[in-house]
Amino acid sequence: MQDNYVHYVVADEKFLCTEAGELALLSLTELEGFSIAPQVKHALKNHLGEAAFVIDVEAKELAGYQWLSLRNLLDRLSEVEFQIAGRALQILRWHFDHQFCGRCGTPTVQHSQDFAKTCVSCKIDFYPRLSPCIITLVTRGDECLLAWHARSKDEKYSCLAGFIEMGESPEQTLVREVREEVGLSVDNIRYIASQPWPFPGQLMLGYFADYAAGDIVVDQHEIVAAYWFRYDQLPKIPPATTISGRLIHAFVQERTLAAQSAE
Repeated sequence: MQDNYVHYVVADEKFLCTEAGELALLSLTELEGFSIAPQVKHALKNHLGEAAFVIDVEAKELAGYQWLSLRNLLDRLSEVEFQIAGRALQILRWHFDHQFCGRCGTPTVQHSQDFAKTCVSCKIDFYPRLSPCIITLVTRGDECLLAWHARSKDEKYSCLAGFIEMGESPEQTLVREVREEVGLSVDNIRYIASQPWPFPGQLMLGYFADYAAGDIVVDQHEIVAAYWFRYDQLPKIPPATTISGRLIHAFVQERTLAAQSAE
C-alpha cells in the first residue's frame, strides 16, 4: 500500500525538485530506483488531504533533479502546497531538535499516540514547537508602510512583523513592534487572517493598523529602510502566497475600489 504514497524528499533542509523547479513527490518504487535510503521518515498528509511521507536523506546528485530551499519555492507553490511543504520541513526539524530530553539528556522515544517525543525518565512530552507572531500593514489613507528587512538580501519591501513575548496579547505586540522598528504609533487594529510560516516555525497573525502619529525612524538592526508607498506605486513585494503579500494585495484592492467609486 505504501508504494502508492508520495514522499517529500529532504536533504540539508532542501527539497528534491525537478529541473523545472517543481517539487519531486516520489513513490516508494521511485525512491528505491534512485537508491535513496530514508534516514528519517514521518507520516503527514499532502495538500490534497492524502496520506504522504516526509523523509530525510543524505544529499546526493540525481540526474534531472535539483535541491531547492523552501524559500526558493515561494513563488512556485500554491498556498496549500507551501503549507504542507512547510509542515514537512517543520516535522523534520522537530525530530532532530528533540532527540534528547532538554531536562535530563535522556534519549527520547516516539509517543505511542500523540505526535510527540517522550522522555521516559522525566515523563515529559515534546511536541512540535510553534511560535506565535504578528504581522501588520500600517496604512495612512492611500499609503501603506513597507519596510526592507535586514534579513532580506534583495531590496524587497514587506510588512512589519515580530514575535509575541510572554505576557503580551497580539495587539500589544503589534503596537510595540511598530514603535520599536519604525518609531510610529498606531490605532484601529483589525485582525485579517493567519498563516503558518516555517521559517523556522511560526504562526503569523495578520493585521491592519492605522497610522496615528510619529515620523519614521528605523531601528537599523532589523530594518534597513521603511517608506510610505501609494497603493498604485508599490516597490517589489512578497508573493501573494505569503500573509504579507495577502495583506498588501487586500489593501491595494480596497483603495482601488475606493478610487473607482469616487470617480
